[in-house]
Amino acid sequence: MAHKLRWLGHASWELTTAGGKVILFDPWINGNPKAAARIEDLKADYILITHDHFDHASDVVAVQKQTGATVILQPETAARYQKDGLPGDKCIGMNIGGSVELGGVVVTMTEAYHSSETGEPAGYIVTLEDGKRVYDAGDTGIHCNMATWAELYPLDVALLPIGSHFTMDPRQAAHALTFLKPKVAMPQHYGTFPLLVQSADDFVRFAKQKAPGVEVRVLEPGGTFEF
Repeated sequence: MAHKLRWLGHASWELTTAGGKVILFDPWINGNPKAAARIEDLKADYILITHDHFDHASDVVAVQKQTGATVILQPETAARYQKDGLPGDKCIGMNIGGSVELGGVVVTMTEAYHSSETGEPAGYIVTLEDGKRVYDAGDTGIHCNMATWAELYPLDVALLPIGSHFTMDPRQAAHALTFLKPKVAMPQHYGTFPLLVQSADDFVRFAKQKAPGVEVRVLEPGGTFEF
């Protein structure tokens, strides 16, 4: 059985592992013009929150209530959303560099160069049951530490923001592939708002120039990729 990634729009992803676990990355549905799911239809074992901005974390209480999932996020961000009803016994607070084992899946928190209302911005490397790895960069600018993470944890799939204004632009994201060296790269965090880059075309073009050995997959919201 393969692992499956489904893009829920913007920076939201649903990862269903070959072992049957469902992990949601930054599930933002309400107010997301590109949302490819409804909260009432979501299922999850775990929710990973990269940082405390509305387009990443504002639905965490509602999604946790719907799914009963355990939420992984930074302690300060956990404290904020516990005040809004997030159950404390369903939170795992961790910080950059830390790893947690979740029933055969290992989640490692990485740094991101961005901002956050609480805590610090982060990304995640998720090591799946068979050793394959998915890296969600979160909202970040390009940084050379990406090369260190890739050396420690060779990547199968990298989810990278390309929208500019708040994150890397397509050219920077393509250059990040020279650090990360994933087998497959998938763009996110673009096209949602007028301020953002509207198409992945430039990312695809720059990636072919900078990292021709990396396969780029561009999904429409709701689209899936198996690996």
